[in-house]
Amino acid sequence: MSQVAVNDSIETNSVAEAPSPIAIALVQLALACGGFGIGTGEFAIMGLLPNVANTFAVTTPQAGHVISAYALGVVVGAPVIAVLAAKMERRSLLLLVMGIFAIGNILSAMAPTFDSFTVMRFVTGLPHGAYFGVAAIVAASMVPTHKRARAIGRVMLGLTVATLLGTPLATVFGQSLNWRLAFTIVGIIGLLTVALIWYYVPRDRLAEGASFKRELGAFKRPQVLLTLATASVGFGGMFAMFSYIAPTTTEVAMLPESMVAVMLIIFGIGMNVGNVVGSWLADKSLMGTIGGCLVFNIVVLTLFSLTAANPFMLALCVFCIGCGFAAGPAIQTRLMDVAADAQTLAAASHHSAFNIANALGAWLGGLVIAKGYGFAATGYVGAILSFIGIFVFAASLSLDRRGR
Repeated sequence: MSQVAVNDSIETNSVAEAPSPIAIALVQLALACGGFGIGTGEFAIMGLLPNVANTFAVTTPQAGHVISAYALGVVVGAPVIAVLAAKMERRSLLLLVMGIFAIGNILSAMAPTFDSFTVMRFVTGLPHGAYFGVAAIVAASMVPTHKRARAIGRVMLGLTVATLLGTPLATVFGQSLNWRLAFTIVGIIGLLTVALIWYYVPRDRLAEGASFKRELGAFKRPQVLLTLATASVGFGGMFAMFSYIAPTTTEVAMLPESMVAVMLIIFGIGMNVGNVVGSWLADKSLMGTIGGCLVFNIVVLTLFSLTAANPFMLALCVFCIGCGFAAGPAIQTRLMDVAADAQTLAAASHHSAFNIANALGAWLGGLVIAKGYGFAATGYVGAILSFIGIFVFAASLSLDRRGR
């Protein structure tokens, strides 16, 4: 399918008149605010696992199940919401899913038991993928084709800034005061986002022919499935490492608990660098950016396992692994290119794929730790996942060459 056709399918739900640069910036700011809240809520738990474990009297690996529960919510929620909301205006859908996210975090903060907390993390994850997917489509529809990845990257900047500021601050408050406060704050950010979207994101028109069946058609396209598989497997390594960054910092590198927040900041810097550079690279070479990130991940995750006991090397590897987020805008853009007229489902499923990677990485990392190989071994798990991802990516390239 031609690039013109792709862009036309993206623009069917865009606003009627070309927006001004200031209007575009305000829309991107509103959408990025939601990304900031989601990123803070998703990643803060990783730095607070020991605190949650103490509150509910479970082990740290058991507490890690709430990470998988949230990720499972994203995996389930993204395609289900995208299909059910096929005939819903995108602005209205953004308001709905962000409202669910805000309420879910507030209820998470009030959970009386570990089981109820786990359930609420699952519920809170449901709107995650749909929000980012629709936000990406809205952002891409407002700029020229050759600037789409950078527009998506600016929306995703909310997520990466969350790892730099929101997550470390939530971790500090959670460790020094109460971890429940972190989720309350995230809920408030969600409510703020609802207000910003209501005020700044213009009303859109429903695309002609929009239907459940048309959206489901995305899953009939091999390139969509292979791109999702690349993200699901190839980028699980980041989460295999990052899910257990708190105990790795304190028990492997033998650093004080206060350094966990520092490691989170370092990871956040890496994600922001990766997001900005990766967005620019994706507009130059989409497939080259994805493939390059997979190879890069293999190298840095292996180095992480070999050197995690050294505080300096641990910090360097955490930064580099964060830079692997450069693939995010590229994969989102790739999905929009191969999805034809099933934009919402494909774009939302991008975040399902990354959260399959989240769940897979956290689960395999916990399994290796439980078998006695230590927290540093999570890097080897991640390197193997990235290696498998290269084969899936190669299959996608092969189909491109055959024009399929």
